[in-house]
Amino acid sequence: MSLPAAVELISRHILARVSAGSKKPIFVAIQGPQGSGKSYLTGLTQKFLTDSPHLLRVAVLSIDDLYLSHDGLVSLARQHPSNPLWKGRGQPGTHDVALGVQILQSLKEGREAVDQPRFDKSLFNGEGDRLPTDGSNSVHPPIDVVIMEGWCMGFYPISQSGLAEKWDGIWKEQKVALALQDELLGSKGCVQDINLALKAYIDLWAFFDVFVQIQPAPLTRSHSPYSVIYQWRLEQEHYMKASNGGKGMSDDAVKLFVDRYIPGYVFFGEGVTEGFTDTDGTCLPPWLGNGLRIFIDEKRQVTDVQPF
Repeated sequence: MSLPAAVELISRHILARVSAGSKKPIFVAIQGPQGSGKSYLTGLTQKFLTDSPHLLRVAVLSIDDLYLSHDGLVSLARQHPSNPLWKGRGQPGTHDVALGVQILQSLKEGREAVDQPRFDKSLFNGEGDRLPTDGSNSVHPPIDVVIMEGWCMGFYPISQSGLAEKWDGIWKEQKVALALQDELLGSKGCVQDINLALKAYIDLWAFFDVFVQIQPAPLTRSHSPYSVIYQWRLEQEHYMKASNGGKGMSDDAVKLFVDRYIPGYVFFGEGVTEGFTDTDGTCLPPWLGNGLRIFIDEKRQVTDVQPF
């Protein structure tokens, strides 16, 4: 069975940057929207790199497994009752960034086994909770490659002026194009909460030498660039329901689910290449020069590739 083109591209991108004999792993971030297949592609990439002839030692993490505990998520929502973006997991601010930094630092040092967290999204009626670590999900050194995948990997905070400009410009356009409801997504202050929370993620992003971004191909029609995300996520839900006896979200519920993520893409997605600028200067992403953007069409087939 031949590998998907995206897996070959990702694997070549990583292999070109692995140094023989290096005592430290390289850290690879993979970012892509819901339904784009990033978890599937990451799994195949791990298998390809660990199989002969490469025989690399590869650790894979998902930023989803860094979600706060259920108690933590409930506490965050209670502390910000007027912010619907924090009513449940998903957005920046709902992850335990300090835990992520601790895990990546331990993997970098390679001195001892590292217990990887696991988040079970089925617990508490779908609200989810972090599972206790029991050693069954440990990574043992030495490691050659560490891959972390997630929808908001590489998202940086933006300046106040940048946020205001997007709020009055592209955000208004996308709300109309995607039929987004203000009462479900909140005010500019709610987006600012996310913006402030993202500052903590800069310490997490600092580990990553290499970046892969999976992005919807530009549309020639007058559609929102984010519209295909709804299609992809709906396909995933239908597939899951077909295999589990119909358990899952309705089509309307999937629409509302994806809606909550759209502000993240609109306001912060450009950080993958631009980093963060504030009064103290500019913080550029550490992976610039080692980035690969893979464009995929509605069928998730590769249409173009761009280095960055």
